[in-house]
Amino acid sequence: MDILIVYHSRLGSVHQLARLIARGVESIENCNALLRTVPEISGSADAINNDASNGKPADQLVELADLKSCDGLIIGSPTRFGNMSAAMKQFVDDTSGLWLSGDLSGKPAAVFTSTSSMHGGQEATLLSMIVPLLHHGMLICGLPYTEPALSRTTSGGTPYGASHVAGPANNNPISEDERTLCLALGKRVAKAAVAMARI
Repeated sequence: MDILIVYHSRLGSVHQLARLIARGVESIENCNALLRTVPEISGSADAINNDASNGKPADQLVELADLKSCDGLIIGSPTRFGNMSAAMKQFVDDTSGLWLSGDLSGKPAAVFTSTSSMHGGQEATLLSMIVPLLHHGMLICGLPYTEPALSRTTSGGTPYGASHVAGPANNNPISEDERTLCLALGKRVAKAAVAMARI
């Protein structure tokens, strides 16, 4: 089962979350995590690979064919005023062909984000990413309160998806609870994909 993780990360936090979620996916037997990023949007609307600019190894840019062939989808974006980033929004907006064909309908999906402040709009951002996935007919996997870290966390982590509070200088390490919830989210989507394949 191929679980596609598509993310936008400018300062590295969302990139780190994507890696942890991928580990959760791959902890489930016969599940493979495919990491892809979206093009950055510059002032002139030129597309560049966002991770190459912050010193991190660049994942491949996502293609619509990746979504069509995946067994599950997890998308992540930094928070921009309680919404997904422009780069992620542009990518999502370009999936209308998949909506018309119904290629994502019935597949499990989840979302994740990072903010600089505790009340920086994490839940609103996660919901902004969930809405188009619902339009695609995807089955949303959140994080239930049966995950003890969700009740325990004093940083990131929501029932809508995994999250991280990076701090104003983007130097907060990912907390143990945030890490645990990222792994749990990857596992939930992978398990859902396996279960759907059996139906």
